[in-house]
Amino acid sequence: MHIHGAPDEDDLRPIDPKVLRRLLAYVWPYRRYVVLAVVMTFVVSATGLVPPYLLGLAVDKYIAAGDLRGLALLALAYAGVYLVHWLGSYWQTFTMAWVGQRSIFAVRRDLFAHYQRLDFGYFQRRPTGVLISRATSDVEALSELVSSGIVFVFSDLLTLAGIVTIMFVLNVRLALWSITILPLVVVVATVFRGRVMIAYRDVRQRVAKMAANLQETISGVRVTQSFVRQDANMERFDCDNRENYRANMRAAYLFALFVPTVDLIGALGTAIVIWFGGQAVIHGLDQAAGSLAAAAGAGALTAGELIAFLTYVTRFYQPIRDLVAVYNQAQVATAAAEKIFGILDTRPAIVDRLGASELPPVRGEVVYRNVSFEYVPGERVLHGVDFRVEPGQRLALVGPTGAGKTSIVNLLGRFYDPQEGAVLIDGHDVRDVTQRSLRRQMAFVLQDTFLFSGTVEENIKYGRPEATTDECVEAARTIGAHEFIRKLPDGYQTEVEERGGKLSVGQRQLVSFARALLADPRILVLDEATSSVDAYTEVIIQRAMDRLLEGRTCFIIAHRLSTVRDADLILVLDAGRIVERGRHKDLIALGGLYRRLYEMQFKQAAPGLPAG
Repeated sequence: MHIHGAPDEDDLRPIDPKVLRRLLAYVWPYRRYVVLAVVMTFVVSATGLVPPYLLGLAVDKYIAAGDLRGLALLALAYAGVYLVHWLGSYWQTFTMAWVGQRSIFAVRRDLFAHYQRLDFGYFQRRPTGVLISRATSDVEALSELVSSGIVFVFSDLLTLAGIVTIMFVLNVRLALWSITILPLVVVVATVFRGRVMIAYRDVRQRVAKMAANLQETISGVRVTQSFVRQDANMERFDCDNRENYRANMRAAYLFALFVPTVDLIGALGTAIVIWFGGQAVIHGLDQAAGSLAAAAGAGALTAGELIAFLTYVTRFYQPIRDLVAVYNQAQVATAAAEKIFGILDTRPAIVDRLGASELPPVRGEVVYRNVSFEYVPGERVLHGVDFRVEPGQRLALVGPTGAGKTSIVNLLGRFYDPQEGAVLIDGHDVRDVTQRSLRRQMAFVLQDTFLFSGTVEENIKYGRPEATTDECVEAARTIGAHEFIRKLPDGYQTEVEERGGKLSVGQRQLVSFARALLADPRILVLDEATSSVDAYTEVIIQRAMDRLLEGRTCFIIAHRLSTVRDADLILVLDAGRIVERGRHKDLIALGGLYRRLYEMQFKQAAPGLPAG
């Protein structure tokens, strides 16, 4: 955990060449285009160095001699150089933007694909907002470096080297005088680099905190309004927003200070050139004039040479500013890349074993053989669970909250692996078959029904995209969802919006049942599937349940014990252990935990406890 406002060591430490090499591996497939961009960089740098030379030549050779024809030709050459410069800049920028976007597309695709493979436990241990930021803001940080940073480094280095070379060719003495202030520029750039990284680290922290606050507030808006907490939330958001504003202003202050400071230093260098160069011209130290470089090193200088030299001096500091900015950009990008590659290097806890076989079509026999399981090492949530479910049977799991019911079905779908024991389906250990072939024969209907953005039909077909519209309608009709769906504005083509926001809780649950039925699984898991629906909708679902469960092995987790009366086998769990097992009547007669739970639910509704 980082303290807000403190620099992040990951962001401030030196650039790691290994990370850069790995990042450049995404650029390597487009190396031909990078070569083209580099060639264009040479063109841009070269054509950017020619105009000051031409300007000096115009003053000395044509303006002083009154040669209008020569001056016109030189003016055309000047315009032609800038035309070539413009074309080179266009292709340089466009080509690297294309390479950058293709590379970042691949990075984001790999990251998203890896998210799909990671296990449940990984996501439970990490905030969703952080994982989203890796695929958005962190990837964008890479985009800026790849799209423009790499080219700017080449361009600025070439320009800087070219300017220094030309300055020494024009006049060694002036060149030496003009670079005397270079150490001062280096000091300013170094101080700025460290402080701006701290400032922008603070900005990113403030933005992340504000975004998390915003996401939480929007997600919990019903609770907020129910408890009339709008003013308190507004005060908290104002505080975060104000801190974000201050952090941005601190960063803006540094940038506002750095650029004029470098310009001021550059002006000092220019003043030095004006003073010494002007003296050289005034005192006639350019007696060997006639060629722009005829008296290089001897102190001789013409008016045109002085103009050219001054132009190069004013351009000398721009590449330095750019290189400092690119270095900061590279630090941010490599820090972001490390975080992204850290995710890509994370091996999912649940993977197919080497040589895992395809699970053949199953009958639905399920056996838990002395299964023990823990999410956190040393904290067992299941202890020696042992039971058998015959094909087509309905198994109900009941017990207090935290007893281990959901953990049992998580092991069935191999979302986790047990530390001891085995889960078998038709004699196949679920760890010995591929996850895809296992889960394709299962369907889960959960309490918190998740619908994806899209149409009702697309959500019903989610587990079987190749199904026809008629099959989709038939599944909905069977489950009792057809009537409400056809009354929607666009029927099955109605957009349900994010998380099914256009539908009621009961309607979303009905759609999820239709989705499970259309998938036609051999094993069905209902995890509190009817706990969020009203009594009327529950009646509709119960009527369709027999059809849905027909011929399928079913695991039912329910707090409403009225929904498990007809189960073939009821397992009563407490603290991760099976404490009772049997049918409803047998467990009522037993007078143990199941009966106590049953009495708690039906005592008021039925004073004389039903016999079951």
